[in-house]
Amino acid sequence: MTAISRVQFDGHLKERRLEPLYLLNGGETYLRDAAGRAITDAALEGTLIREFNESHFSLLNSNAKEAITAAEQLPLMSSLRVITIRDFAKIHNTDEETLISYLQRPAPSSVVIFLATELDKRRKLTNVLLDTCLLVEFPPLKDGEAKAWVKLRLKELKFTAGEQVLSELIALVGTDVQTLSSELEKLAAAAIKTRTITMTMVDELIGRSRELSNFELGDHLLTHNRQRALETLHRLLEDGAEPVMLIGAIAGNYHRLAVAKEILTRGSREDVFRTLPMPFFKRDAFLSSLQRTNIKKLAQAIKLIAAADLAIKTSQATPRLQLEMLVCELAA
Repeated sequence: MTAISRVQFDGHLKERRLEPLYLLNGGETYLRDAAGRAITDAALEGTLIREFNESHFSLLNSNAKEAITAAEQLPLMSSLRVITIRDFAKIHNTDEETLISYLQRPAPSSVVIFLATELDKRRKLTNVLLDTCLLVEFPPLKDGEAKAWVKLRLKELKFTAGEQVLSELIALVGTDVQTLSSELEKLAAAAIKTRTITMTMVDELIGRSRELSNFELGDHLLTHNRQRALETLHRLLEDGAEPVMLIGAIAGNYHRLAVAKEILTRGSREDVFRTLPMPFFKRDAFLSSLQRTNIKKLAQAIKLIAAADLAIKTSQATPRLQLEMLVCELAA
């Protein structure tokens, strides 16, 4: 079947022509899952007993036969049933054949939604999914797309923010929509009286806390305090930080240190901060970290970070476990 973009998908839903099979794929999981809910809402619009016509299955703890049995059931007092299936990337051969059999002859009274973060095109199931499902891609957003989403969300919440404020928010938080959503809720609570989010709010509620937490993690790594580094890592993860964002922050810290080391071999601290601009309140701490390491260790650390980043992107163990192993290696 065909593939459409996230923008085209919005138009597809407005046309009210639902497909029996959808494959929603991509690393932007917040928007991907929202699209799954939008399909479900459209399919079950007007249904009085929705809970009897909507089922969710993770194939980590269910088997494919249960999901397909639900898909083959007739809807109850509704024209359609909706089945959402996730975590199917590493299923056993028997479950794979069960899904393939259904994909080749889907029930006309059901809408089945498959959710994936990435697709392994070496598998037979993936190729059958691509042939039979309407594919909607949800790659990570670019800065402009993330800013547009924030503007829309602020409009829904009836808040305002200037262009510079939005740019600073994206620079600090990144483009992951789940993280942006959480941070916007925090900012909205602070701006409840004025309904306007300011640069000061972004700096105090997000900038300094995030930068200080990231600095704290980097400082513990450089001082080889493994226990405190792991505690800080776990706190950041519990606060909703994405593993990919954290590994990027760790890499950024080590890269800045490596660049600063090189500059100091032929220049002064003023030269460092001309190349690596940063707030005055961070400069002394940064130079202190710089004095505690050497270029050889920094180069080795950057190699370890690159290996961990590749392992996360190729699904070797869980992202959390890869981060924990990386922190232990860097703090050794």
